[in-house]
Amino acid sequence: MLRRRRVLRIGKMLADAAALAAAFWAAFLLRFEGVIPAPFAEVLLLYLPWVIGIKLVVLGATRRYKATWRYTNLREVASVFNRLAVVTLMVFAWLALRRLLPNVPEPYVRGVLPVGVILLDLVLSFLALVAVRVAVRILNEHRQRRAIARTGADRVPTLLIGAGSAGVQVAKAVLGRPDSGLQLMGFVDDDDALRGLSVDGLPVLGNTAELSLIARRCNVRQAIISIANASDRAIRRIAQLCASAGLITKVIPPLHEIVEGHVSLSKLREVSIEDLLRRRPVNLGCREIETLVRDRPVLVTGAGGSIGSELCRLVAGLGPSRLILVEQAENNLFSIHGALLEAFPGLIAVPCIADIGDESRMDAVFAEYRPSLVFHAAAHKHVPMMEWNPGEAVKNNILGTRTVATLAGAWNVERFVMISTDKAVNPTSVMGVSKRSAELFIQAFAQNSRTRFMTVRFGNVLGSAGSVIPIFKRQIAQGGPLTVTHPDMRRYFMTIPEACQLVIQAAAMGRGGELFILDMGEPVKIVDLARDLIRLSGLEPDEDIEIRFTGLRPGEKLFEELSLGEEDALKTSHPRIYIGRVKAANLAWINGRIDELGVLAMGQDVRPVFGKLKELVPEYDCQLLRPDVVATASVQGPHAQELRAVT
Repeated sequence: MLRRRRVLRIGKMLADAAALAAAFWAAFLLRFEGVIPAPFAEVLLLYLPWVIGIKLVVLGATRRYKATWRYTNLREVASVFNRLAVVTLMVFAWLALRRLLPNVPEPYVRGVLPVGVILLDLVLSFLALVAVRVAVRILNEHRQRRAIARTGADRVPTLLIGAGSAGVQVAKAVLGRPDSGLQLMGFVDDDDALRGLSVDGLPVLGNTAELSLIARRCNVRQAIISIANASDRAIRRIAQLCASAGLITKVIPPLHEIVEGHVSLSKLREVSIEDLLRRRPVNLGCREIETLVRDRPVLVTGAGGSIGSELCRLVAGLGPSRLILVEQAENNLFSIHGALLEAFPGLIAVPCIADIGDESRMDAVFAEYRPSLVFHAAAHKHVPMMEWNPGEAVKNNILGTRTVATLAGAWNVERFVMISTDKAVNPTSVMGVSKRSAELFIQAFAQNSRTRFMTVRFGNVLGSAGSVIPIFKRQIAQGGPLTVTHPDMRRYFMTIPEACQLVIQAAAMGRGGELFILDMGEPVKIVDLARDLIRLSGLEPDEDIEIRFTGLRPGEKLFEELSLGEEDALKTSHPRIYIGRVKAANLAWINGRIDELGVLAMGQDVRPVFGKLKELVPEYDCQLLRPDVVATASVQGPHAQELRAVT
């Protein structure tokens, strides 16, 4: 391989040498109108090897011969001209100084190189070198087309939506890869001035309003959205037009990757539901916490969950001395532990199978690893499931949180961040009220501890395990119907990276006792998400896929809130993060109620649990006190048929 590369570089240098020699000779011919006088013929032969040698040295010193000529572009052409111009200036400097320099051979002092020849040589050398490179590129592209024709490769007819600089880069990447499996038919662009023109050899066929017509006329099966700075609304509009035209839709990577020149076919991706948030994703940044994490032990509970695993990845990238992964589910722990070791070979990741409610086991973990920072992501989160198992919600979400927080204080953890949910605000579910109870305990406990305790509250997380999006995707794959509980149900949504960045940011900003809230824009109708996903699958809602309304499940409400009425949401240094402040309750009183809840959660009759939760959180709307629901809600669980009906 190295020998072949060396031969290629020598071949390039010889081709350039021949082109430069021809250009130098042609410059003399043009200067003297085809007949070179004898004295100047001697000058030509005298300077020819030196001029060619210097040009080759300058071109080689800038690694021109390590770059492939098959993809010569304007940047390469400009670089060639700049190097030749440098050589031209060097020749002028030599002519001006040769009489002043010592030991210059007489022929070089006497021989005069005409200025006209020098300037003509610059132009002709540039044209000759560019011609060599363009010829290599043309021959390579011809060879690729013949190779494709011989193999009979089945290429997908594809449109590029957006004829700007990003679209041109994608076109170049596709045309440079005969094995891409794509056949570019042309561009679609809403700039009417481009209609009918050719951009980088591809025609502009029309605008996005004509997508269906263009797709039928050109027999197109796929579209690539190649608009670098497209807004979420624009992507959603174009994706829906593509879906209506029956086209598979892909989108280019973010703008910063395009600016850095990292566009490649492997980075084209399907349009995802994250593109349809109906707002711009929030990038919070987490540089502030690097000093808190680097070379320090960090513990994450619920490390195998959707939020916990992403938190582990973020923390691992900040260089902790060790990362302690606490997880109850063995398979989830095995998965995240292996993924971390693969992505961060130097990381010390300690997998700990543990139940956060097991005080002795958790005490042993804290004693052995002495974490400086704790992210508490472990929780039971599914609303209907907790309605049917309220005792487990109490044991895990309330008692488990108290256990971990108490141990964090006892072992002098520097910072403790608990993850909560918008369902804790004016809760109507056991899951929501259990998280609100945990919030109250953390706020009260923070008042008398050297550990900085803080809580982070956010809405639904797109793509997390058991969330609505994976369920919708599975239902679409099965041919429908998509089940939505109510046509007016709305939720706040955020992506997993947004959620984890908020948690990280809170750890850096918190001084103790705060409740951090992310501004997530306006809530989104669940039925709108369902329709968007159906269209992105190339289908039509209520025609190809039915949307069926099933009614609210136990514990659910139509609208979620991010803060209580008495919480005074204050701005922070970040424009999208707020702090909800409320007077902390008495710790002894809360501990007493939690102790009573722990006893009730172990009993056979769960009805007293609801009353005690109501006592702890007065705003809790205890819907499950209805006799028809309580009749089947026991620690033994409902019948299988009834469970399937609500889940």
